[in-house]
Amino acid sequence: MQLQAIIYFNELVRSRSIRQAAEALGVSPMAVSRQLENLEAYFDAPLVERGARGIVLTAAGALLAERTLGVIRDLESARQVIDDLRDLKAGHVSLHVNGAVISAILAPALAEFYAFYPAISIAVTVSSAEAAVRAVAAGETDLAVTMFSPKDGETETLIELPVLHQPVMAPDHPLAAEATVTLAAIRDHAVAMPDRAFSIRRDFDARQRAAGLEPMAATFETSSLELQKELARSGAAVLILPAMTVAREIREKALIVRPFEKRAEISTDIRLVRPDGPTPTFAAKRLADFLRTFLRAHDRRVQPGD
Repeated sequence: MQLQAIIYFNELVRSRSIRQAAEALGVSPMAVSRQLENLEAYFDAPLVERGARGIVLTAAGALLAERTLGVIRDLESARQVIDDLRDLKAGHVSLHVNGAVISAILAPALAEFYAFYPAISIAVTVSSAEAAVRAVAAGETDLAVTMFSPKDGETETLIELPVLHQPVMAPDHPLAAEATVTLAAIRDHAVAMPDRAFSIRRDFDARQRAAGLEPMAATFETSSLELQKELARSGAAVLILPAMTVAREIREKALIVRPFEKRAEISTDIRLVRPDGPTPTFAAKRLADFLRTFLRAHDRRVQPGD
């Protein structure tokens, strides 16, 4: 049995189409079919069935796919390490982040990292916190940066920083004159927040219920961070975000942050995690070290009320 046949089979499993697998591999559909036939002859069992919606794995095919996926990942990791030995500044890193908030925090970090390591490419996937942690645990991504994420025994936490979500507003907004913002006070103003599928919204609702208040409706309900910022800059709405998310706007004095009263505080952690076990590639280790340093420094630079 040749390694090439396993590689072709795994691509077929991923794409569920001989034609699409061939395109991804840069070979002809006949070449993929031939390697599939070789595997079926080797195991003396059908591995796939061809249906109206594409390829469907048989029981034997599903078993083989499960057993060989880890082998392919190990080989890819080994290939990257060997590439690192040849050129210690090249490589590729996959990074999962959960939501626009984390993306906004990390954008300047990735730009700065690129200036140091222009030959390292980075694939960024935006997903939920749960999906990001699952991807790390399954070895499907090198790193993840998350908030409101569950802890997992199959991931290693590289850094964990406490983060407060606090009221963000234009400098001339009425709440900007307050030393702290109470739950009662913020309810008198328009608020822009994501819907209740997001943890921050559910946590804000919980703080209101704990204070004996019915959770308020968001005047502007949107998961778009840029739209939220525009609404805040114009004075139309108050946001509830970490100060790090609006660091540039704070420096430009376009937005300011005011702390919540104690009972309204929404605290979580930013976590940088990687798979627990496999040795990271040079590129993944460099990015992890860079992000760890960046997050610590960024946390110190941006403080509420700046």
